[in-house]
Amino acid sequence: MTSKENELGVYSNSFFVRYSMQQGHFIYALFFCKNVVQYIEEIMKNKMRGITGRKISRIVVLVFLDILSFILSSYLTLWMRFDFHDIPANYLSTVTDYLPIDCAIMILIFVMAGLYTSIWRYASIPELISIVLACIATDCLMYVYKHLMLLPSPRSFWFVFPALLIFLTCGVRYSYRIGRTFFKMVAGRNAVNNIMIIGGGEAARMLIDEMNRNKDYSSSRVVCIIDDNKSKAGSRIRGIKVVGGRHMISNAADKYQVKEIIIAIPSATKETIEKIVTECQKTKAEIKILPSIYLRMNQDATSTIAQIRPIRYQDFLGRDEIVVNDIEITSNLTDKTILVTGGGGSIGSELCRQIAKARPKLLIIFDIYENNAYDIQQELYRSFPDLRLETIIGSVRDYPRLEKVFLKFRPEQVYHAAAHKHVPLMEVSPNEAIKNNCLGTLNVVKLADKYKVSKFVLVSTDKAVRPTNIMGASKRICEMIIQTYDKISETQYVAVRFGNVLGSNGSVIPLFIKQIENGGPVTVTHKDITRYFMTIPEAVSLILQASVYAQGGEIFVLDMGKPVKIYELAKKIIRYKGLEPGKDIKIKITGLRPGEKLYEEMLMDEEGLKETPNKLIHIGRPIKISDSFLDDLDALIAEAKHNSDEIKPLTAKIVGTYKVGKGAK
Repeated sequence: MTSKENELGVYSNSFFVRYSMQQGHFIYALFFCKNVVQYIEEIMKNKMRGITGRKISRIVVLVFLDILSFILSSYLTLWMRFDFHDIPANYLSTVTDYLPIDCAIMILIFVMAGLYTSIWRYASIPELISIVLACIATDCLMYVYKHLMLLPSPRSFWFVFPALLIFLTCGVRYSYRIGRTFFKMVAGRNAVNNIMIIGGGEAARMLIDEMNRNKDYSSSRVVCIIDDNKSKAGSRIRGIKVVGGRHMISNAADKYQVKEIIIAIPSATKETIEKIVTECQKTKAEIKILPSIYLRMNQDATSTIAQIRPIRYQDFLGRDEIVVNDIEITSNLTDKTILVTGGGGSIGSELCRQIAKARPKLLIIFDIYENNAYDIQQELYRSFPDLRLETIIGSVRDYPRLEKVFLKFRPEQVYHAAAHKHVPLMEVSPNEAIKNNCLGTLNVVKLADKYKVSKFVLVSTDKAVRPTNIMGASKRICEMIIQTYDKISETQYVAVRFGNVLGSNGSVIPLFIKQIENGGPVTVTHKDITRYFMTIPEAVSLILQASVYAQGGEIFVLDMGKPVKIYELAKKIIRYKGLEPGKDIKIKITGLRPGEKLYEEMLMDEEGLKETPNKLIHIGRPIKISDSFLDDLDALIAEAKHNSDEIKPLTAKIVGTYKVGKGAK
């Protein structure tokens, strides 16, 4: 059909309808709606693909209620205009005779505005605006075609009618939320779980809204809000009073009998969170947190409650977590053959997880502990079914075993995480520290050079700086090995130095938690002892970022913020468990262990400091190492193999900054 024919058809159709209506032949007017109905059907098909039968039923009900609202609005407007007396026949005829067309127009516009596909249990301001605009558009279109057809109607009709239609349409759609809110208020009087929300921003509003909708919170109610913004004090958010700043947490918890506290400040720094948690721990309420907004950006907008979690030990870090360049890291690992020694340990297994995400050509896990290796192997099989993975049991002390791995798989990058790390145990068995840490590292370094590995990354520790224990001294030797080989090899050798890792095997927080669960006491070696801390993902992110920045010979150091007092950390963990330090759980000072420092250092003075593109990652410049270092190292390893009683003094001759601790064996 040509455009002219189309226009002629519409014109003739309009004329026919007008004539038919004037003659009182109502049935003929329905023919005009045919094209409109077909158009609505086409839009509905596009808008509602994938919608279930239950949703279709709900849509049918909504359409029916909208038609009733339209009819009621139309007649009520006329009655109001004529003070509820007799309505002139010509005005009544304009409404009655054209109801099918008007309803078709309304439904068409409502469909186009998405009013039948929105989830009205979550409706808010955007949905309200859509209703208003759709009702006004309906009113305008009706006015235009009736004005062109010279159909009589009161001027006030076109102003009062859309207002009533908006009111009734909103009533239909918001009645569900209104009803739920009302019943929630009634049920809230008998709530058994009173909740305090800390933070009076958008996150708190979303949280309250979702709690009002969520059946799991039917026996809970938010009783008060805490916010440090003085201008918000005394105001209300969704009817809940903002009682004051964080100094009011303890008093408000007692007054409102709070059993659960939710920290809803997604943009807050770790330092701020730590201060708030400290105040919350003065109460007996369970503490939960809504994580960083960046963790929720890709989540469904209706899943705010699902993001709430209990306070974890990472939240005691007292600083923001390190952020690395994922794009750089991924491009550095994709389609590469990568070997991780000690791949079953705390750091090694997390290395494997993050490397697997980057889709390497082949990931090789090398570990002496079969149970650990098996666990990470099975986890990776589940999480990354397409990953090419080889899990090999063997010791880094065994050079021939290692060489078979290098010869067969030809790794392009090596991440060396295999090591003995427990300070007290290594003080008792110092020869094992030299055999595993120094000999093991030397073996892997030699093979990396021999088989032309592109990059070699050593996992080191802050205990390698001016070491007072054999474990730290052995790791310092490992750093010296990679710096020495970097000068004579085509392989880029680097080390990554970081502090204590939260949650790793043998770290202080799991130890404290176990002691608390056993009834105490919690043991701390010295009241003033401090340590740097980081999370396992942070440590691994730093290691992977270092491999990107590596040019050879660097020691990468993380700016870990302020060191944490272990004694204060112990008190926080006790409160985290809902107990009172010194009352419910005792803290026992046991004295420094052999080789243990009061504080750790991240960098030696002579190493200097150099910035990287990541402001939290720094580089220590290589220091001068004796020309006889490798010969001295071979002699030291030979003595360790013979389990020498003088291994610590011999180590001190190589590591000039190592001071053999008092009472060390």
